[in-house]
Amino acid sequence: MKIGELARLGDVNPKTIRYYESIGLLPAPARTPSGYRDYDGSYADRLTFIRTAQRLGITLDEVKEILTFRERGEAPCSYVHGVLDAQVETIDRRIRELEGLRRQLTELAAEADRLPETSGTCRLIEHVRHKAASPKRPRVG
Repeated sequence: MKIGELARLGDVNPKTIRYYESIGLLPAPARTPSGYRDYDGSYADRLTFIRTAQRLGITLDEVKEILTFRERGEAPCSYVHGVLDAQVETIDRRIRELEGLRRQLTELAAEADRLPETSGTCRLIEHVRHKAASPKRPRVG
């Protein structure tokens, strides 16, 4: 099949396929006598694998490592498990950060009506800017 057909099967742009080839995720395909890339079904399977891994948050470098395990005849399961564990840790950290941001924004919104009017700028942003610029004092209590 030609690159356009493979791209449609994999729901990607042909440029993506060329990029994957350039970084070694997809091997260089055979060429037709006229020079067109000629892909067999194994490319569609590999492309589907790559796209599925990406949907799980696995980076292209990590996908490349997984494929290297596979090409050496080794099971990549423990490596994949470690990658997924790291993803979960990253997501948990990000959730905590977002929850903290949500608290800050909720508190700021509650302060909005008590702040004095300013001309030419948003009073909330000015309040946060001045608050950030003032020296930190330890909390009592």
